[in-house]
Amino acid sequence: MPSPELPNIDGSSFRRPDVARLLPAERATHPPRILLLYGSVRERSYSRLVTEEAARLLQAMGAEPRIFDPRGLPQPDGAPEDHPKVQELRELAQWSEGMVWCSPERHGAMTGIMKSQIDWIPLAVGSVRPTQGKTLAVMEVSGGSQSFNAVNQLRVLGRWMRMLTIPNQSSVAKAFAEFEEDGRMKPSPYYERVVDVMEELVKFTLLTRDCSGYLVDRYSERRESAEALSKRVNLRSI
Repeated sequence: MPSPELPNIDGSSFRRPDVARLLPAERATHPPRILLLYGSVRERSYSRLVTEEAARLLQAMGAEPRIFDPRGLPQPDGAPEDHPKVQELRELAQWSEGMVWCSPERHGAMTGIMKSQIDWIPLAVGSVRPTQGKTLAVMEVSGGSQSFNAVNQLRVLGRWMRMLTIPNQSSVAKAFAEFEEDGRMKPSPYYERVVDVMEELVKFTLLTRDCSGYLVDRYSERRESAEALSKRVNLRSI
């Protein structure tokens, strides 16, 4: 119960954080499930090449990565939600425990292809938020000098989707010079940063996936739910 110094607190909805809820006795043992999205459909897409490199690293680190191919995904406005590519993306979002978003930077921003994928992931499916509490790593590629415009925008979207965005991030400058002809990334500080980001993502996913629902549980939403419940059960017409 809150103290008398907090008269505006609803005692029935107030909770003191409980470390036992953060360290459950039973923990999942399956490989962390990671969905990877990239933001270009060019034949030689550097955001795709970085994403494929990240997927190899994730698999080597014991995770289960799946890459979504955005080719054929319609624009969100006016397109049917039962479109096969939309359903594929949404099912992968539900399946995942963490995500990697990698976009090229165009005109100082993420690409429309990247944004469309994120826009197709709903904020709610029934009463369940498919992204809430899941981990997120953000990356970008650029054709010129190193920039962080796209990753900064992706972080804002991750917060809006109530995801746990990890501190580390990757920005690959002059991406055309960072890959071999076969599409593999060359050894470089940029490559090592991608390794760092994937390692951190796996660690954060392992740490939080069993308590993600508790981490994003909010006083204001519990109070709203309590009020809604009270109104329902006290309706005289029932």
